[in-house]
Amino acid sequence: MAYLNANIPVTYAQIRREYLYDLKKHHGEVEDCIIFGLTCITGRALLFHAIMENGAVFYRLPISAFIQREFTITDVPRRRLDKLQLWNSFSYYPSVHRWDILDGQAGKYIGKDKKWHPGKYLFTVDFAHPESNILDTDHSEIPHEHKCAHIIALDDGNFAAQPNNRCIWDIPSFTVRDETPDWKVQTNEWNVEDSRAWRTEDTDKFFYEIEEKRTYTKRKDYDTDISYENEVDKSNGD
Repeated sequence: MAYLNANIPVTYAQIRREYLYDLKKHHGEVEDCIIFGLTCITGRALLFHAIMENGAVFYRLPISAFIQREFTITDVPRRRLDKLQLWNSFSYYPSVHRWDILDGQAGKYIGKDKKWHPGKYLFTVDFAHPESNILDTDHSEIPHEHKCAHIIALDDGNFAAQPNNRCIWDIPSFTVRDETPDWKVQTNEWNVEDSRAWRTEDTDKFFYEIEEKRTYTKRKDYDTDISYENEVDKSNGD
């Protein structure tokens, strides 16, 4: 997993020139660029790196700095950064991946304006905390806080970075139900070793046995009945 900087799928685009001049001049002008990487800093928007036709590289620009190559600047609406990207980076450790099933597929996200904004999937940025010896002050691995950022080329010429719970994808051969899910946020941490119900036998056998422990108390988050849940009480005469 990368730290701070990561390569992304090369994206041919245009840059709004005012971003090259600290937003002080050249408003309404663009020049061609290639977006090739990004920076993730906790608590800040995704920041992208681009190379220009003169060979110069400009680092750390927000997604609102870019429009798609095939559009003219007058046809692309100017949209606030927070309407293109909902959440800041969750970690200094980004993972960039292009999911095959979504590659090139159409989709849409619902914005703060409660309207659907259509576009095409490009790639995904996800976050984690990979080093156990570094204090984890981020939210990237808390189940109900986790967010990824799907990078989308919008039909209006902008780019967007939106999480799973704002996106609907269109795969014509499969996504045949026209609905918005009413699912709930994931709050569970799934761990197959966090159990008082079993242990391996104390042996040097290659194919060791697994023993069910008969002295533990049923946990409140178990949905199914466990036959040994009352063994502790019985053994104590309670």
